[in-house]
Amino acid sequence: MDTSELLKKVRKIEIKTKGLSKHIFSGEYHSAFKGRGMSFSEVRDYQYGDDVRNIDWNVTARTGDPHVKIFEEERELTVMLLIDVSGSAFFGTSNQMKNELITELAAVLAFSAINNNDKVGVLFFSDAVEQFIPPKKGKQHILRIIRELINFKPSGQGTDIGKALQYFNNVIKKRSICFLLSDFMATGYENPMRIAARRHDIVGLHVVDPREERLPAVGMIRAYDAETGTHQWVDTDSAAVRNKYEEWHRDNFNYFRTTFLKSGADTISIHTDKPYVNTLLKFFKKRSK
Repeated sequence: MDTSELLKKVRKIEIKTKGLSKHIFSGEYHSAFKGRGMSFSEVRDYQYGDDVRNIDWNVTARTGDPHVKIFEEERELTVMLLIDVSGSAFFGTSNQMKNELITELAAVLAFSAINNNDKVGVLFFSDAVEQFIPPKKGKQHILRIIRELINFKPSGQGTDIGKALQYFNNVIKKRSICFLLSDFMATGYENPMRIAARRHDIVGLHVVDPREERLPAVGMIRAYDAETGTHQWVDTDSAAVRNKYEEWHRDNFNYFRTTFLKSGADTISIHTDKPYVNTLLKFFKKRSK
C-alpha cells in the first residue's frame, strides 16, 4: 500500500472512531474502568466532619494545629491492546473483514483511553509475538498504532494466544486494562490467561463472521486455510460436514467463554455483519454498575 492510500485510510478511521470515542464512549469508558485506587493529593487544615483517621500527625505536631491528608482517585491507567494478526483475521463475507473490524475497535478503545488521559500500548501476535509498542499518550501515538494495524504484514500465520499472554505478563508489570482482540480460533491458553487475570483487568473481544458460525449448503467448494496455507475440497451439501464444522466453531467459542469466565475476565462478541456501537455501550454500562 502506497503512502497516500495509507494516509487516506488512517484519516478515514480516525474521523469515524475519534468521533465515536469523544461523543459516545468517553463518559461510559471513564465509568467502566476505574483508577488504581486513592493517591495522596495534599495536606490541609482539619475541618469539622473530617475523618480523624486521615490526620497527619507529623504536620499537626510541627504546626501545633490539626491537619489532615487529602486523597483523590488515581485516575491514570495503562491500556494494552493485544491484537490477533494471524491469517484467520483476514476473512470476511459480510460488511467488512475481521481485521478491518478489529482495527476500528482498537481505534475506538485507543481514542477513548487518550480522551481519559490514559496510556495505550499494543502487542501484535500470530503464532509468535510480532511487535510490541510500549504504552504512551497522545494522538500521534494512536495514529501510529492505526497505521501499523492497516499496513502490518505478520511473519506468522497461525494463532498462539498463550504466547501473547505470556509476553504480556512479562513486559507489563503494573496493573493495566487489557483488551484481547481475536477470533479466538485457538485453545491451550488457560494457564497464561489465569496468571494475567490475577494482575490485570482483562476483556476478550471475540470478533466473528456469520459464515464461521454456520456453513451454507452450496455444493462442493475449495476451501483455503489461511493459517496453514492448505486447500481442501469440502462438500457443503453434506449435513454431517456442516454439523462437524458448526461443532468445531462452537467448541472454540465455548473454550473462550469458559476460560475467561474461570479467570474472572469479561467477554464481548462482535459480528462483522452487525453494528458494534450498541454492543460496546451495553458492555460499558454493565461494567459501570
